Amino acid sequence: MKRRITATLLISFIFVAPAAFSQTLKEFFNSSDTKALYLGIDFTQAKLIDDATAKEIDIRDRQYNGINDLVVTETKKFDINGAFHKSNIDHDLGLVAKRNTKADADKIKSTNTSDFHRFKEADVVSLVKGFDFGDKSGLGILFVVEAMSKSAKATAFWVTFVDMKSKKVLLTERIEAKISMAIGFRNYWASSVKNLLNEIEDKKYQEWKAKYQ
Repeated sequence: MKRRITATLLISFIFVAPAAFSQTLKEFFNSSDTKALYLGIDFTQAKLIDDATAKEIDIRDRQYNGINDLVVTETKKFDINGAFHKSNIDHDLGLVAKRNTKADADKIKSTNTSDFHRFKEADVVSLVKGFDFGDKSGLGILFVVEAMSKSAKATAFWVTFVDMKSKKVLLTERIEAKISMAIGFRNYWASSVKNLLNEIEDKKYQEWKAKYQ
């Protein structure tokens, strides 16, 4: 009898647990008032492809978090609320700021174009497990950069939705965002963030919403 009860509970967990996570995303994609926390852009595993001029230490110590700061301060240009169809999304860049400055500077640059497509979903899951969310809970939105390619004129992002309490990745999807004309390292690569947000607002959000109706 004990074995039968245990087996029944196990089967129930297997089928109920995914539904619980889906419900969180269903609420997010079906209400403009659902709360979420924008966590910023994680560059810790990013490859900068075919850019010989940028200095690795400057990229790690100044430019990465400069891009993050720009996104949340120039809200008209980088419309996070609009991209995710929300009335207000709070942000906290503290976690990515600390992580980005610990990236291995010697591994940032690459001349191998295959580095633009080297991630799998499991790599994003592993990266999220390395976060220390502290007492944070609820839904977090994180952009993970796989690579920035000067030759392809694009950035490969993984847009990732996280249950911060459990560190569970609820959804992650790879999106390539093109670069627009801009002066300076920060502005040049930040232009791909703007194009990413436009892509989410115009197309991806509706696709995700349809999936979690």
